[in-house]
Amino acid sequence: MRQLRYIIALVVLATGCMAFNASAQSMQDSNYRTTGHVKSDGTIQDSNYRTVGHIKSDGTVQDSNYRTVGHIKSDGTIQDSNYRTVGHVKSDGTVQDSNYRTVGHVKSDGTVQDSNYRTIGYANGVRSDWAAVYFFFFFN
Repeated sequence: MRQLRYIIALVVLATGCMAFNASAQSMQDSNYRTTGHVKSDGTIQDSNYRTVGHIKSDGTVQDSNYRTVGHIKSDGTIQDSNYRTVGHVKSDGTVQDSNYRTVGHVKSDGTVQDSNYRTIGYANGVRSDWAAVYFFFFFN
């Protein structure tokens, strides 16, 4: 499960990077503390700017040592390094686990909520569909 969380975090951060051509985008927890950054070149950093991974244009997710840890499919399917499906992201911001159970939502303003609609974080400047995956699979 830890590898899944790592994959998802890299996916979310990297996708935000590809979607917005700014120097870096931030992810925040419910108290507005920054939990990570994405550089425009696809480098994923933690809150202390340490590199934790990379994303390639083909959807391959790599750790800081360039080992493949997962894959991002264009249909919203998230897979681990063995191509096993670990989750899904729907176009409306709904996040589901591998059994299609809803685990949360992301609002259009970047607010991330759990399945009971409690705010658990913010993803301003990061695509909402991938931000949902970051919060639900990486920080739970």
